Parts: sequence; C-alpha cells; structure tokens
Amino acid sequence: MSIQPFSRTNRAVQSLPKHLLQFAVDQRYEEYTPVDHAVWRFIMRQNIFFLKEYAHKVYFQGLLDTGISFERIPRIDEMNQILGTIDWGAVAVDGFIPPAAFMEFQAYKVLVIACDMRQIHHIEYTPAPDIVHEAAGHAPIIVDREYSNYLQRFGEVGAKAMQSRRDFELYQAIRHLSILKELPNSDPKEVEEATREVERRQKNLGEPSEKLKKPLAKWNAGKRIWVNHPKWRCFRAYIGGQSSTG
Repeated sequence: MSIQPFSRTNRAVQSLPKHLLQFAVDQRYEEYTPVDHAVWRFIMRQNIFFLKEYAHKVYFQGLLDTGISFERIPRIDEMNQILGTIDWGAVAVDGFIPPAAFMEFQAYKVLVIACDMRQIHHIEYTPAPDIVHEAAGHAPIIVDREYSNYLQRFGEVGAKAMQSRRDFELYQAIRHLSILKELPNSDPKEVEEATREVERRQKNLGEPSEKLKKPLAKWNAGKRIWVNHPKWRCFRAYIGGQSSTG
C-alpha cells in the first residue's frame, strides 16, 4: 500500500499547487525511537517552566488546540485534523527547503514541518530543522487569528521576492552544512570546510539593486514592528533550532 506524504482531507493542503508537493515527504512515524520520544518529552517539560513566565497565553492554548502532546512526538496527520478547523494545514518536509517554497507554503496557509528529531547531544539547540522547533515552535502561534493572517500575508510577499543565483547557492551551502552538523560521526574537517563555504557565499551575495533598496527597507521596517511586538516575540524564545528556511 502506498503512503501519501500529505493530507487528502485538509483543505489547505489540498489547495497546494503541484510544484510544492515535490517537497512533501512521509513522516515515517514508526521510525522514531524511544530516545527520540524521550528527548521530545524532556524539551517540552523544560519549556513549561520558561514559557509559563515569558510566553503569551495564546501559546499555551495553541499547544492544546493544535494537538501537540508533551508526552510524545506529534503526528502530522493528527495536527492536520485540528489545524483544518482554523483553515490551516501542515506537511512534512526533509530539512531545509528553498526559501521561496517555504514562503509559498505559508501563503497557502500550510506549515512545513521538518520531521527529523534532534540528536540527544543537540538537545538544547539543533543546527538542522527538526520537529521540536517546527511543530512546538511554529504551530501553536497560528491559532491566533491576527497572527495567522499576518503570517499568510508575510508568505504572500516573501514568495514574490526576487532571488538570485547567489541566494540559491547560499541556501544550498547552508543546507549542506546543517546536514553535516546533525549527522553522527561527521568528519570535523568536512564540517569546517562546509562552514567556510557558507561564510564565503555570505560575503559574496553582493548589494541589492537601487530599485530594490526602498521596498526592502519598508518591508524590513514593518517586519521589525511585528517581530518586536511584546505579544509575539516570546512565542519562539525557547524552542532552540533552525527553521526549514533557516
């Protein structure tokens, strides 16, 4: 029996164009080990003490409303059933995906969730996207209608952003480095070389054209207002890790 890597019942997921479905993968839930679930439980229980003091109350309500358990790694199918009630959805992806694709998923009101689980020695922070950061950090906040509307609009604008060849090469370099860092027994020399490659790509991005500088400045100013708003800035304060777009 073939396994569909995306929901056939969630309306937001069903609305996705075919070119985005190439990034969807099966969660492979049965491959999570007892250690993986134990790491999830430890992180979520540690977060409770921090977030009770610092996070907005919407975050905790979101944990309940999105079906995220403190006791086990969540199933994407279960999250989709609940996210569907607020007209959002979720798909599993394999680590970093291109930024433009990430934003387009968001524009369609679909969260991308990297389903790998961080290694135990990366329990506080993972250099690669993982399900702790994606599911527990991103999903709960969208139950707030004001924020979810903003997030969708952010995706619509971001999906139309111009991307150069150098931008894409930097994305590829970052993805490669994150994979190396999260692999057990990675060759330190290979990690060091990949780190230098990311730094080199960053230095050679160049400046945006004069035509782009004004709208970029306006957009960044608006983004800073939202990110620094006291209602939102603590949502992801303690879910350490990389997002699927970096």
